[in-house]
Amino acid sequence: MRRSSRRNSGESSAVPKVVLLLESSRASGRALLCGVASYAHHHGPWSFFWEPAGLEKAWPLLRTLDADGLILRDVENVDEVLASGIPAVVVGHSRTEIPGLVNVVTDSQTIGRMAAEHLLNAGFRVFGYCGMAYSDTERTPWSQQRGESFSRRIAEAGFETHFYRFPAAREELSGSADRLHMARWLESLPKPAGIMACNDDRGQQVIEACRLARLNVPDQVAVIGVDNDELICGLSDPPMSSVAVNFERAGYESAEILDQMMRGRRARGIKILVRATHVVARRSTDIVAVDDPHLASALRFIRDHSRGLVSVPDVARAAGLSRRVLEKRFKQVLKRSALQEIRRARVATIGSMLVETNQTIAQIALALGFTSEEHIARYFRREKNMTPLAYRRLYGRK
Repeated sequence: MRRSSRRNSGESSAVPKVVLLLESSRASGRALLCGVASYAHHHGPWSFFWEPAGLEKAWPLLRTLDADGLILRDVENVDEVLASGIPAVVVGHSRTEIPGLVNVVTDSQTIGRMAAEHLLNAGFRVFGYCGMAYSDTERTPWSQQRGESFSRRIAEAGFETHFYRFPAAREELSGSADRLHMARWLESLPKPAGIMACNDDRGQQVIEACRLARLNVPDQVAVIGVDNDELICGLSDPPMSSVAVNFERAGYESAEILDQMMRGRRARGIKILVRATHVVARRSTDIVAVDDPHLASALRFIRDHSRGLVSVPDVARAAGLSRRVLEKRFKQVLKRSALQEIRRARVATIGSMLVETNQTIAQIALALGFTSEEHIARYFRREKNMTPLAYRRLYGRK
């Protein structure tokens, strides 16, 4: 296939044709497409050919499309893109990074750590990880990476991670057999248990397996997924907590780099990181999993009042304890002080508002009871080592 050269042959007015081979059945794919469209809207125009079925179906057509650029999933014959000479950005899914191309990869290390910290902060002492339904982890390297990161953070806190294992005789279980096998695994775990699923699809399957095992979610098993696909999370029963991942920004950055490549810049070997931003908490993890009822009341009070001004004496009164006893129990069970927990919850709320809303930092400060924009900036920077503005620039939408 000959690379289109309209933009490199003096035809500066030619509208570049970009082929998109990205699925749209899940929120992650749709967000990537939205990011690409946003870039083209502000820096185009571009002409698009979109084939959600992927490269296999579109490959015979590429010879006639005279494409200037490609953004595609990493299907088996993606290596042929290299030979075509067409500038390309590859979105990783079933393979590790492909040398010689611009790769879009999710920040699996941060994703696993965020999910672990969410469950640790809820007070869990028993943890599990459920990856994709394949014994061949090379087919889903991101799932393995998320599990390893999750397990590392759990080990740092002094606990073990129970991994869902598949029967050695079967590479892939059917849906119903997988759920039954998963249900038996969930039954075998001490309770209460906090489970991370590698993505929202898998998280919904874990919740279904809990139902088969007659295990209550979240009282006996809490579940957190990844991607924050609002449709999947909302249809789960109960609604599922999830690590939000900024695919829209990654789509924008993919289009930005592809534009530079179509203008003649060499950009091979660049990695576009799809960043995890925060945890969107829903009912599937709405539990304080500590045996001490007073400490559980304190944690629930802090969580429920993270948008307001809360002091340690306020928390002690809500828990029915003296301040000295409250602090002692926080240190013994959670290894942090009550004030540290208040700050953690408040900063998590600030971070969510910075990413999820278009409110100015001054408006967020007012809504959360801070005296000024400078006050909230100092408070946030003490915990995150960056200003609210820097955090929004890094994790927010483009």
